[in-house]
Amino acid sequence: MDKTQLAEKTAHRAADGAAAPQLTADDVSLILDTLFGTVEHPGTIAEALKAQEAVTLGSFGSFQGADGAATFRPGTALVEYLKDQLR
Repeated sequence: MDKTQLAEKTAHRAADGAAAPQLTADDVSLILDTLFGTVEHPGTIAEALKAQEAVTLGSFGSFQGADGAATFRPGTALVEYLKDQLR
C-alpha cells in the first residue's frame, strides 16, 4: 500500500459512521506528511527523535532514535493483531 492508497483508505474509514466533519484523502495526506515528514521538511516524529524523545503511540508501538538511527518497536495490540491475522 502506498501513501495515496493509505490516505484514501484512512479517509474512507474515518467517514464510516462519523458525525464529525469528513476528512478527505488530501487531509489525511497532509497529516501523514506532518507526522512522518517529507524530503523537504522533517515531520513531528523526526523532530522528537532528533531531540532524543521517544514517541509512543499507545498500543500501536513506539519510535526511538539513537546514534542517528530510528527504530520502531511494535506495541502489544499490533503484535497480537498481526498474530491473529497470520494464523
